[in-house]
Amino acid sequence: MKAITVVPGDPGQVRVEEVQDAKPAQGELLVEGLLLGLCGTDADIVEEGYGWVPPGQQRLLLGHESLGSVRDAPPGSGFAPGDLVAGIVRRPDPVPCEPCAHGSWDFCSNGRYTERGIKELDGYGSQLWRIEPEYAIKLDPRLGDCGVLLEPASVLAKAWEQIDRFVTRAPLRPKTVLVTGAGPIGLLAALMGAQRALDVHVLDVNGDEPKAQLVKDLGATFHVGSLDDAKVTPELIVDTTGHGPLVFDLTGKVAPSGVICLTGIASDSRRTPVPLDESNKEMVLENTVMFGSVNANRRNFEQAAEALADADLRWLRRLITRKVPLSGFTPEFLHKRPEDVKVVVDLQA
Repeated sequence: MKAITVVPGDPGQVRVEEVQDAKPAQGELLVEGLLLGLCGTDADIVEEGYGWVPPGQQRLLLGHESLGSVRDAPPGSGFAPGDLVAGIVRRPDPVPCEPCAHGSWDFCSNGRYTERGIKELDGYGSQLWRIEPEYAIKLDPRLGDCGVLLEPASVLAKAWEQIDRFVTRAPLRPKTVLVTGAGPIGLLAALMGAQRALDVHVLDVNGDEPKAQLVKDLGATFHVGSLDDAKVTPELIVDTTGHGPLVFDLTGKVAPSGVICLTGIASDSRRTPVPLDESNKEMVLENTVMFGSVNANRRNFEQAAEALADADLRWLRRLITRKVPLSGFTPEFLHKRPEDVKVVVDLQA
């Protein structure tokens, strides 16, 4: 079978090559890979050296945003041939730490977790892959190709779950959310905000018409430019940019007793002075919560599957703006064109 393999940090070592099927373990599903979503993490692995190859290997099989069809399932697994599935990315550490022992490996406290396609485990970027049933998520078959959005949607499902918990600390019901960034993560954050019947606002530095229309079709408001250009004072903010100066400016934008969720990580290493004392003062005096959220556990993947199933499929399909063939995969595909929202690899082409 063909697969995408890489040496982290060496773009010249990206290959589409024949690899041996992993030795089946008892009880695993055999899945035919259909689509693989690409994101900034994959680019960081290839170009920046982020990521770890599995022990004893020289190369990493890339890919953590998966979609496949079950080819073979053991009796009692809860799956059957033909089921549309996606794979959970993270696995608990072997100790395990307390969060991992309770199924919250997204809160792993000792860093010994592993991740498919990222950290010490081969990913889903192959024409066939195997997975333990407890780490596979069955999808509504109506989703079709849109099922490849499950992994990024799971990140937002976790973020919203945490936001909902923080909101309960004050007897206020939030009405407005501002999402900064209109990439796939930002648009999925906006979708889940709209599903919560919130007044959703999305701010992006570019006024790309496809993204603007996607936001408007959610019944949300699209803003272009700086934070000052978003004429709104939201109780909730979800940042998907990771841009440091913007993050600290958010503390002066959110309403009193508001909640700011950070989901983005910027790759830019430049240092920019920010008024930390002023941000600290604003957060303390206004009872502001700012927190980071990364990864997801099984519960969040299931929440994301429900959110996608409840969404307008015509809207979801528009998030997938380019499909590239596995046979012609190159590192260039890791970089979006201006008109791209989500790029996916057709693993059977």
